[in-house]
Amino acid sequence: MQKRYIIDGNNLIGKIPELKSIPKVHRQSAREKLCHILDRYFGSKKIKVSLHFDGFAGPAIRTSSFSIHYSSGKPADDLIRQEIGQAKNPKLITIVSSDLNLTSYAKACSCTIIKAEVFAGELNKKIDRNEEERIKSISNDEMKRLFEV
Repeated sequence: MQKRYIIDGNNLIGKIPELKSIPKVHRQSAREKLCHILDRYFGSKKIKVSLHFDGFAGPAIRTSSFSIHYSSGKPADDLIRQEIGQAKNPKLITIVSSDLNLTSYAKACSCTIIKAEVFAGELNKKIDRNEEERIKSISNDEMKRLFEV
């Protein structure tokens, strides 16, 4: 069986400063940016990921490494609980959320819990490391050409 992450999308958006600052009227933009961040984080990992959002789907968001679920008229937490309940081996599931009711349920089902703020910090570290590696991979000649030196 494969390791699996179930992510409470709105909860995670609220823990990432650059996404939290996006006004609620631009919710789709925050969702798209979160998906882009998660694609970069999970892209090379062999982990099944499902991302859950409260509300209705907007324009389709393309991702390469996970599935997106919308709760329509009910809370996303209900869909996450349902996904946990249908799992053959909940011990392989990691829940990313800081919602106390949801994490209590997941813990009772033997899932691993990562608080959204902790995971947000991990995402930022990964992005920073990737930027550093990309910068280090640029040769001196390329830097001179880029900056016309």
